[in-house]
Amino acid sequence: MLRDAARAACHLVRGAALMVALTLCHAQGAQAQDVGVVQSQILVLDPDRLFAESQVGQRLTEQYQGERDALIASNRELEAQLRGEEQALTASRSTMSATDFRAKADAFDARVRSIRSENERKARDLERGRELAPLALMRMAEPILVQVMRDTGGQIILDNRQVLLRADTIDITDLAIVRVDETIGDGADMNAEAAPIPDGSMSQDAAPDAGDTAD
Repeated sequence: MLRDAARAACHLVRGAALMVALTLCHAQGAQAQDVGVVQSQILVLDPDRLFAESQVGQRLTEQYQGERDALIASNRELEAQLRGEEQALTASRSTMSATDFRAKADAFDARVRSIRSENERKARDLERGRELAPLALMRMAEPILVQVMRDTGGQIILDNRQVLLRADTIDITDLAIVRVDETIGDGADMNAEAAPIPDGSMSQDAAPDAGDTAD
């Protein structure tokens, strides 16, 4: 009889342990479903996708493209203006002394070189801003990613570009995009923290090229 009672107690203990295990598994599964990823200490993020698909990344890209297009258009107008001035200077050569013409030609050349140098600086500034934009987004997103780590039980987030093999279940990129969009939107009101792209620049092929004046 004691043996039967012991067997029954063992069955009860095993049953209770199984119920506890099932309950814990269910709770962990529900929590993982709530945050959108399987619980894991090691998480993976695709920074390129976060920038390309988040609202703030798209705004920064549009800002860069808009400023680039505006400067290209502006510099095309300036190029046409300089070519007109060059032609006028050449046409006036016959009415000027050689000394006066050389002085005006040298001044024009100096002005063109100065404009070209300034445009090259603007181009570098704009490209530098474009390169820094993803880093600006990561600075804004850092507290959000920290919260994602807490929610998922993560201890580290790895850049997927540095990971050779991985399981898709530990990729938090989709969740990060959703959280960033929900928290900061397009980030327009966080420009001071986001190291905004410098104003004004142009592509190299759009720089005025009117430096060859007539002799």
